[in-house]
Amino acid sequence: MLVVLLVSLLCCVPAAQTCLQCDRSIRLLYEDFVLSAPTVDDQIEIKKICDYAYVTYRETSQERKGVIDPTTLYRVRTEYQSEFHRFLKTQHSGSVTFEAIQILEKGRKILEKHLDVFIHDGLCPNKCEYPVQAEEGGQAVLNCFLPWHRLLLEKTEYRYSWAPGVPGTKKLNESDFKALVVTDDSSVVLNQLHVDEQGTYRCSLQGRNGTVFYRVTFLLTVAPVPDPTLRPVVTLPSPPHGDNYSTFHPADLLVPLIAMVTALSLAAIIGLTVVLGMMMIQRRASEETRRSRAERKNTQNAV
Repeated sequence: MLVVLLVSLLCCVPAAQTCLQCDRSIRLLYEDFVLSAPTVDDQIEIKKICDYAYVTYRETSQERKGVIDPTTLYRVRTEYQSEFHRFLKTQHSGSVTFEAIQILEKGRKILEKHLDVFIHDGLCPNKCEYPVQAEEGGQAVLNCFLPWHRLLLEKTEYRYSWAPGVPGTKKLNESDFKALVVTDDSSVVLNQLHVDEQGTYRCSLQGRNGTVFYRVTFLLTVAPVPDPTLRPVVTLPSPPHGDNYSTFHPADLLVPLIAMVTALSLAAIIGLTVVLGMMMIQRRASEETRRSRAERKNTQNAV
């Protein structure tokens, strides 16, 4: 199979991770259903009905892109279980094979109903548009991944394309788009953006045979960085002719200020030198006095 088979509501089908019949409770329901047939011939007929219903379910899913998300799968399973329990309680009111056809057809309609909702609201082919804003020199991340993409069995790839120009200014045709990149990753990062790189970017999730499962459009606008504003030089008007106006210049005070600081520094140095000299003289006088006293005392002791 090229795509995942959606919610095949049958027993006797090989198990897969994304099919409803893989659920243990559903398998038990079908086993009870087959065994409840009154004769072996009826069981054989129900088996044939199951086989044919599997084909109809597969066709229903393939007609609707063949993809589904986990939430939709859960809703289909829950509703079908409810309908099937109701059917088991009221069966045998008529032909067993006719009742089997009715309940399996009911399952196909449940599948069809939920797939239509999913395709309209979740798949959004050619309708999903997201505005993306960035600044010149910055970056923009374009990501078109959705959780149900993991359910695809076919080998897929993300194809990014680009139509330059201000987004939304004109109607674009397929020929306006240029191929950008083909990758297994769901997102691309545009770095060091320029204004001329803005435009309409498109991401398509495709199979190798060209099947488009999902498509999303990004409307990228790049805002230019404003130039720094140059402040005008202000020129003072000249004083009127004939008036005694003095023009003050801060540089005129620089020389007197330096001279005053130098004089104060020299005065401080001289004062400090004088004070230190006096302190040294006093210290020497004190030492000589102590020395003289000590000598007189030694002389008296000797006498």
